[in-house]
Amino acid sequence: MNKQQIVDNISVKTGLSKSDVDKVINGVIEEVTEALREKDRVQFVGFGTFETRERSSRKGRNPQTGEEIDIPASTVPAFRAGNKLKEAVK
Repeated sequence: MNKQQIVDNISVKTGLSKSDVDKVINGVIEEVTEALREKDRVQFVGFGTFETRERSSRKGRNPQTGEEIDIPASTVPAFRAGNKLKEAVK
């Protein structure tokens, strides 16, 4: 399912216009992104938690040449599913 399909489904279920639903979804995405940039956690109780995790530097291999390369440390986004979401998917 892509974003447009989600917008369409929510629009039908709520009676809101597709334009309004799109604005809300974009707003949520922007807020989550901004919070993660600030290293904050975003929690939707029952659904899950968005957070950042630190990856340490490590060695890797170039798949074309086999040459060993250094992969620098980085911060990556992560999602941890909540209990209600886990139960719904079972």
